[in-house]
Amino acid sequence: MKQYGGWVVCLLLIMGLSGGLSPVRAQDCSVQPHQDAGLMTADAALARPVGVVATVAGFALYLVSSPFSALSGNSEEAWQSLVVSPANYTFKRPLGHFECEQVPQTDDKN
Repeated sequence: MKQYGGWVVCLLLIMGLSGGLSPVRAQDCSVQPHQDAGLMTADAALARPVGVVATVAGFALYLVSSPFSALSGNSEEAWQSLVVSPANYTFKRPLGHFECEQVPQTDDKN
């Protein structure tokens, strides 16, 4: 029983830390001209690894909640919130850009 206590504490700590990243606000970003070495270092050393953990934890939560979200008809919304948003925050955002402008969507239906 003691062997599992450490894993549970570790898992709860990871989930608690990854919840503060606000992955729900993740969006595609337009590249802005400023480059701050401190922000880029903090992003590469802290935010990106935590974002990877948030993506993996979100996927695990999606797997657990998928039967319930399928019954209620919001599987796509759960997938977007739990997996896609943290992945976009981690992998699509420019390095060092924590707040960014949304890229305008263009519809080419000429």
